[in-house]
Parts: sequence; C-alpha cells; structure tokens
Amino acid sequence: MTTRVACLGDSLTRAQLSVDYLDLLERRRPPGDLRLTRFGVNGDFAHNLLRRLDAVVADPPDVITVLIGTNDARASLPGHPVERTMKRKHLPERPSADWFQQCLGAVVERLRAEADATIGLLSLPVLGQQLDGAAARASRAYSRMIAEVATANDAAYLPLNERQTEELRRADPAPIPYREPTPAAGLGVLLGQAVLRRSLDTLSRRRGLVLTTDHIHQNSRGAALVAEVIDTWLPARSA
Repeated sequence: MTTRVACLGDSLTRAQLSVDYLDLLERRRPPGDLRLTRFGVNGDFAHNLLRRLDAVVADPPDVITVLIGTNDARASLPGHPVERTMKRKHLPERPSADWFQQCLGAVVERLRAEADATIGLLSLPVLGQQLDGAAARASRAYSRMIAEVATANDAAYLPLNERQTEELRRADPAPIPYREPTPAAGLGVLLGQAVLRRSLDTLSRRRGLVLTTDHIHQNSRGAALVAEVIDTWLPARSA
C-alpha cells in the first residue's frame, strides 16, 4: 500500500539550492511505497508556511513532515538583514522565538484539524559547522522549541539536529566560521549548476564543508541524514 507523504518546508524542501532529500527518501524505499508531494518555498518562515496550508489540506495525505524554522533561526543571529528579509517575505512583525513557536503551533493545529494525517516535525539542520558557534546554537535553540510544539500538539518530533550534530562530531571538521549566504551567492550556485555543470557536492568540498554547501543548504551527506531521520520514523507510523 502506497503511503502519501506531504513534505512541507522552505528552500531545503524545494531543493533548488540543496540536494533533494525527497529524492533520497524515495530511493530508500521499494518502488511505489511512498508518494511524495513537495510544499517547499525558498526563504519561508513559519509564518509564511502557516499562510499557505490550503493546498495541503485540500488533498490530505497520510503523513505530513514539516521542516521549517531555519530562516527564523537565522533571523536571530547578529548581522542578519532582518528589515530586508521582512520586506521580501512580507512578514507582519519582526521575527522572534515566541512568534516562531506561535506560528508553528498554529500550523500543527490546522493540519491536525483539517488533514487527519500523522504529523512529524523535524528539528533543524545544524547551521554552520562550528558546534559551539552562534549559528549552531541558534539551530539547537529553535529545535528545542520545535520539540515543545510537537509535545504540546501530539505530533512526532524527528531529531534531525541531533543526528547531524552526531555526524559533525564524528567528522571533526575544520572550524570554518559561519557566513550568511548572499542573494548573489545563491544565484552563483544556480548558474554553476546550469552553466558549469558544477555539483553541489563539488561546491561543498571546495569550501571544506561536511554537510552543507554554504552553512545552510544541504549537500548529499546532509540531505541523506534528513531522509534517514524521516525514513526511520515512517515504518512505525505505517506498519
């Protein structure tokens, strides 16, 4: 029996700048076992996701995974262009931890009320490569909020941040400082793929990054961990 899975999120789910974890998830299962639907929008905050749930509940799946909050966490970091981000993403208020939790809680509440699906909330991928750095600490802090929302709303918590932290500790990578990607850098990645046929993993290796291409978007190793965490959870749900 095919399990219909809707994957909600931001650019990590849209997979223009990241390796596609939906593709890797599908490969982990026998053909026809999963039918995956992608609901990813670049740059989205939890607020943006909340405003575009109509398409999800219009044709409710069996399972919903939610990977959102990376941009909320980034907005908490010193030097992030918050005003520019608010304008670009039409945010009605300044991003904050409390607002993130409120919006994510509202996402889960609506999905539970209207989709009748099993819901899994993924914690955030590790931001950056320095586990003691401000970016990685922000991703852990927002992941704890995700765990709280999952507990309060009877949703599953999928420990992606914990799994990636374990992988980074094992790899013991070079302590490359976190840098916020610029719009020009994102365009450069797209052009590199389209024109130079340069893979995301090649870009990642050139920069000395283990799980990401730019401290945020996932390379094959990082995306494989996203797929692994979801896949490990799915059998318990669909058995």
